[in-house]
Amino acid sequence: MSQATTTDADRRDPPTAKLSLLTLSAMVVGSMVGAGVFSLPRRFAEETGVAGALIAWAVAGAGMLMLAFTFQLLAVRRPDLDAGVYAYAKAGFGEYMGFFSAFGYWASTCVGNVTYWVLIMSTVGAIWPALGEGNTALAVVLSSLGLWAFFWMIRRGVREATAINKIVTVAKLVPILVFVVLALVYFKADVFADNFHGADYAGSLFSQVRGTMLATVFVFLGVEGASVYSRHAKRRSDVGRATVLGFLSVFAVFASVTIVSYGIMPMAEIAELRQPSMAGVLEEAVGTWGRVFISVGLIVSVLGAYLAWTLMAAEVLLVAAKDDDMPRFLRRVNAADVPVPALLLTSVLTQLVLVVTAFSDDAFNFALDLTSALSLIPYLLAAAFAVRLGLRPDPLTTGGRLPARELTVALIAAVYTAFLLYAAGLRFVLVSFIVYAPATVLFVMARREQRRRLFGPGELAILAVSVAGAVLGVVALAAGWIGL
Repeated sequence: MSQATTTDADRRDPPTAKLSLLTLSAMVVGSMVGAGVFSLPRRFAEETGVAGALIAWAVAGAGMLMLAFTFQLLAVRRPDLDAGVYAYAKAGFGEYMGFFSAFGYWASTCVGNVTYWVLIMSTVGAIWPALGEGNTALAVVLSSLGLWAFFWMIRRGVREATAINKIVTVAKLVPILVFVVLALVYFKADVFADNFHGADYAGSLFSQVRGTMLATVFVFLGVEGASVYSRHAKRRSDVGRATVLGFLSVFAVFASVTIVSYGIMPMAEIAELRQPSMAGVLEEAVGTWGRVFISVGLIVSVLGAYLAWTLMAAEVLLVAAKDDDMPRFLRRVNAADVPVPALLLTSVLTQLVLVVTAFSDDAFNFALDLTSALSLIPYLLAAAFAVRLGLRPDPLTTGGRLPARELTVALIAAVYTAFLLYAAGLRFVLVSFIVYAPATVLFVMARREQRRRLFGPGELAILAVSVAGAVLGVVALAAGWIGL
């Protein structure tokens, strides 16, 4: 009786909230413009000078634009697939890889949300030393209170939450644009010239560029935001337009924030700034009010991005559960079209990672880089699926096989994402395995609910690789070969 009742309840889906092109674009911008942009000056100055930064942004901009175009063409060519990243991986490479894509994307958003709370507490810590760099016990407690306050707010509905995000997106762009303008006004050509080739601690130009790659991935996370919310779009064509529009809107801002900072103070000094480093740069230019101005803007920006990322994370779990790739309890939604169990699980994982930051030497940078590393597998699988559509006939592809131009875009996106995995380094690949491998428990729960065979031959091979990687990662942590 209880099983039948649960099934009937699961089928009573309330009307889906419909979002316009403007709202979808705001979701993309709101997802990308968050903690990352405020940390860019120090992150880049720790690795490279002006020359390396220009090359890094050219590579990242071209690569991420190709990835944005890939999400656009997939939205048009396969309109039957919802929840973008997860759905593309499943359609192209099977249920288990689709599950890993869904989980990896979800886990990356949860870890990314932790960076937001750490950065907020670090910002306030400049005037309240008890918060330290955002990873003290008091900082974790206050962050936890904020985390659960957002949980209760989002439960009220998708429409209300996205409306708030649209307002916040506009509000948080103001301090960033003001920073760029003021930095240009106080720009010092001689300082910029001294920073051009990098400092003594910078290695070869290639290693400098490689060192910035995970930072660029983090700030561009969210480029797929409209694709994730495709089931809410009024018109399917709006998904692709919102993706590209959102990307182009923020790319120039991100690059500008990085480059103009080199004209304010020596890069060695920027590399030593407290996060958010943008506040320190502006303080050097205009005085104390500059730090206060940026700090307030950061808090508004981060809270808006936290809202958008939490919504996207819950959406991925919901759709995976509806496709029977996650346990059934995650498919339930309330009367306001909010997947409450998925939202709760998202908040729980965020809480757990937040506690772990108290034991990290550099909580913000570690969480930032891990977020980027976790997101790369889902991105790579989506790009590889687009390549597959260009190489194999598929009756479900609208318009038939992809033309050479679209195939080239997908190939560049796939190669770029594979390079990012290389740039991430062994440390974050192993830690990612530690996160991925235990997730298989959810996959097993879903298969048992359906009374299906747990793993096929190919799936067993993938499981073996993930478990082996996780074991090696745990050994590396225990032996001190890698650290948090």
